[in-house]
Amino acid sequence: MHDIVSSKKMENGIVVFWEEKSEKKYESFNYAELVDMKINALDLLDRPKSYKIDKEAHTLISKK
Repeated sequence: MHDIVSSKKMENGIVVFWEEKSEKKYESFNYAELVDMKINALDLLDRPKSYKIDKEAHTLISKK
């Protein structure tokens, strides 16, 4: 799991960014995927540091 450092709205979803070995990586999620994971898209945009990404499973989780 990696801590998300920022997020950006795209046409069909949201792209999230994280640091891995001093390199900035990113992965995109469409809105249907976010809904399936019960992730609030507006919250992800407003508070990206409250989430983690599991890049192998292509999932996001809230740090709560």
